[in-house]
Amino acid sequence: MRLIVVLCAVLALPVLGVLGSWFGFSSESLSVLQHQARTVLPGYAWTSLWLALSVAIGVAVVGGATAAAVSLFEFPGRRWFEWALLLPLAMPAYVLAYAYTDFLQFSGPLQTGLRALTGAQGALWPDVRSLWGAVLLFVLSLYPYAYLLTRAALTERGVALMEAARLLGASPARRVREVALPLARPALAAGVALALMETLADYGVGSYFGLNTFTTGIYKAWLVMDDRLAAAQLATLLLALVAALVWLEQRAQSRLRFATARRGPAHSAEARPLRLAGLRAAAAWLLCALPVVLGFVLPVLVLLRLMWGEAQHGEFGLPWDRFARWGWTSFKLAAGSAVLAAALALALAFALRARPQPLLRAATRVVSLGYAVPGAVIAVGILLPVGWVQSRWPGSGAAALMTGTLLGLVYAYLVRFSAVALHSVESGYARIPLHFDESARTLGVSRPRLFFGVHAPLLKRSALAAALLVFVDVMKELPATLVLRPFNSDTLAVVAYQLARDERLSEAALPSLAIVLVGLIPVLLLSRSMREG
Repeated sequence: MRLIVVLCAVLALPVLGVLGSWFGFSSESLSVLQHQARTVLPGYAWTSLWLALSVAIGVAVVGGATAAAVSLFEFPGRRWFEWALLLPLAMPAYVLAYAYTDFLQFSGPLQTGLRALTGAQGALWPDVRSLWGAVLLFVLSLYPYAYLLTRAALTERGVALMEAARLLGASPARRVREVALPLARPALAAGVALALMETLADYGVGSYFGLNTFTTGIYKAWLVMDDRLAAAQLATLLLALVAALVWLEQRAQSRLRFATARRGPAHSAEARPLRLAGLRAAAAWLLCALPVVLGFVLPVLVLLRLMWGEAQHGEFGLPWDRFARWGWTSFKLAAGSAVLAAALALALAFALRARPQPLLRAATRVVSLGYAVPGAVIAVGILLPVGWVQSRWPGSGAAALMTGTLLGLVYAYLVRFSAVALHSVESGYARIPLHFDESARTLGVSRPRLFFGVHAPLLKRSALAAALLVFVDVMKELPATLVLRPFNSDTLAVVAYQLARDERLSEAALPSLAIVLVGLIPVLLLSRSMREG
């Protein structure tokens, strides 16, 4: 147990490193904070606030409306939309930014075609690389969080309660307003909170669009101005915002715990979605089709067009040997981090099941919060203690170990994504009855034999799902990788960002599509599990 607690404490070090930067608050720290308050801090706060509020409204509307449509109503294509609405999960927001920039910019195919058709001169709409463009892209890529949780809540009880309200004489509008909406509100709040965590943690879209958010400010303070103290202060403010969102998400999740009566075949046959026809069916179909087309189909087509344009010139702009090296680096980091995260999750979940002590529960909560910590904060939290150790003991080689090898990256990935693996393994343990353990103890089975002989065979699918989810998340991760990667160890995400930043969108299409292709794997598995459920 002590080893597990020590491992959890190691995973908490980056956050403690950021918070520890405020200890020994000196006059220099105060002057840096005052300077930021007079110059950049209001802009960071204002942009981040407007971005968060706008994304929250958009995710709530799109995610809630699509979840209600496929859960409560029957219309042509509903079964297909149930899983197709998950497809934008495979599309990182920064990849959407690259695709839509090429498609909507002044020299893009859409404006060029419209000007040729209408004879218009000049730009037909404002530049997509703006705050409103970022809001649109975040909504398209993050609404599945709200869709997933809201649909689960409505599917569990929404249809049955809607049928009960119908039998009591309530109109369809009243059923939706007074039954479905109150039932979905906690799930919708939890989904919106998750989407806002991803929005505040983003660096790719904010940097590419030139937005002054907290995350881009952290990178500017650290890498451009070489001001570690300013970066730590900004990271602390961002961490405080994320902590508030974590509290909101956990509070909303706690309200989702309700018991559902077991339904028989007759009751299930009566509680069916309300069938739509005519214009209402067409409106529901259009409501579900637009997010899928705009959030996945159109960006993929744009990236394929860019790749085809490169092929028309005889060969792709990216040398295949270098692309293979970037792909191998991404695969190596993702596979190693996935195996380590799954092993850590199995050990922590087993220890918690065998000895559910308060200290272990607290350690589990620390690991679970890691996913909510932005990659920028993790990078700063790793480099601050490393810089302190290096200054005290110059010959320790701490800086070279963390930034000159892949160890620092793997450590950052474990801090960020171990929570994903732990959630999957805990879900697997929830399906193993406790009397299995009691029977094994009665027979004198040791704890190692209990795990390897009883639990491990039953947890194969959960452990594989945990490793797969971490693998995909690492493939898409950008902020921490940009700061901590060693020389000549670029990943597909970093290469795609750098090429797009240099306006080489055609060359950025290939690594972007590779990331999307890998991201499709958990989406398809998730849709399959939802259909089985």
